Amino acid sequence: MEIIHHGGRFGVTGSCHELVISENASILIDCGLFQGRDADAGKGKKHTPFIDFPLDRVQGLVLTHVHIDHCGRIPHLMGAGFQRPIWCSEASALLLPLVLEDAVKVGITRDERLIEQFIGAMKKRLVPLPFGTWHKLGTWDGMDVSLRIQQAGHILGSAYAELRVARPSAQETTASQHDNETVVVFSGDLGAPFTPLLPDPAPPERADILVLESTYGDRLHEGREQRREKLRQVIVRALENRGALLVPAFSIGRTQELLYEIESLIAEHRNDEAATNLPWDDLEIIVDSPLALHITEVYDQLRHLWDQEAAEVISQGRHPLSFEQMTVIENHNDHRDTIDYLRRTARPCVVIAAGGMCAGGRIVNYLKALMGDPRTDILFVGYQAHGTPGREILEAEKKRMETGEQTFIDLDGGNFPLRATVHSISGYSAHADQRGLVNFVRGIPVPPRSIILVHGEEEARKALAEALRERDGEIVK
Repeated sequence: MEIIHHGGRFGVTGSCHELVISENASILIDCGLFQGRDADAGKGKKHTPFIDFPLDRVQGLVLTHVHIDHCGRIPHLMGAGFQRPIWCSEASALLLPLVLEDAVKVGITRDERLIEQFIGAMKKRLVPLPFGTWHKLGTWDGMDVSLRIQQAGHILGSAYAELRVARPSAQETTASQHDNETVVVFSGDLGAPFTPLLPDPAPPERADILVLESTYGDRLHEGREQRREKLRQVIVRALENRGALLVPAFSIGRTQELLYEIESLIAEHRNDEAATNLPWDDLEIIVDSPLALHITEVYDQLRHLWDQEAAEVISQGRHPLSFEQMTVIENHNDHRDTIDYLRRTARPCVVIAAGGMCAGGRIVNYLKALMGDPRTDILFVGYQAHGTPGREILEAEKKRMETGEQTFIDLDGGNFPLRATVHSISGYSAHADQRGLVNFVRGIPVPPRSIILVHGEEEARKALAEALRERDGEIVK
């Protein structure tokens, strides 16, 4: 066997890995889009979204979850002639058409007929699988290949994939099973412990080869109570400034987690003032992302996948993803009107808008209109890849704090002054930190023969490799 990386080996986007089983058969794991600096392939060339590897032997695609950096090249994969199954969780099968319809409109075409044709063709390829059950994918060149997906706790429906490659005789005895089969585990993106709404990921029983993400391999997140208190403090500070708090958030996962936490803060402090003459009960939360609205509706439909804490909140008659302080912006005219209103009035409120790295989406218009106002606050709650406006804003804030220099941010080809205060809470990342990743590996009963670190910048991969080598030696690559 061989693993070929078509993206995501040395960066945090574009994840796409090919497990080569034989000369005539392979399985793709994810097919994501390159974003930010990862789109730069070096030597003056750019990564394109097009499929630049042969598909003749590819027997199917295993999708770990529906973030664009893991699924965004699927339209191009199908355009290249891919007509094989797409195996994923049941929740991902519901979410993927929503995500890719939005992505195709933004990045490829707005022709409704073509989009409808693509979504219809893609749905025919989807094979939804339950968590925790082995599913035989096929037999190629005398090798049986089976798949089991397990909850990864990253976003709703996210999974890590266990692929078992075995000779048919390997099923006969326990001894021959271990001698004649190999289990390869692809982590996808693993969630942080105590993530709102979702259960924590549990390590696999076995992983001879582990392909492990390393996004936050060089840092530790705040604990649940710390990050919740920090969120409360940031909201209070923003309201005291009498301006808007802008939160760039991914439509899937982060938006729902933030709504859950904000609803819990409102419920806890209902009779208190968040700022002078502004009770928590009157705090307005503006959600400006049509995709986030549709995703939230799916989250609500799939409550059986929520964790115990969220189930208890529901049992109390509360609605953590749809509460009375929420205002949902759906159409573009309301979006423009809301921005104009906030620019004129500087009304204290919280705005959660896509996209998470400020490289596109409605958050860009809020930033252009409001980040030049010192009453505005900006809160980042997710990873900001190199080369994205989100990363530029964070670095500009750091430089401003050190030198006092006025900074400008390039958005849509224009330079906009950054006078807003910038905050960051890493604890709300949907990715496990170094401790979580190490614990995942060390929870595997028998140490893997090989660990391949992917989906991380160089510093993060090196730091995680060092942490793992304390026990696992030179198996880390």
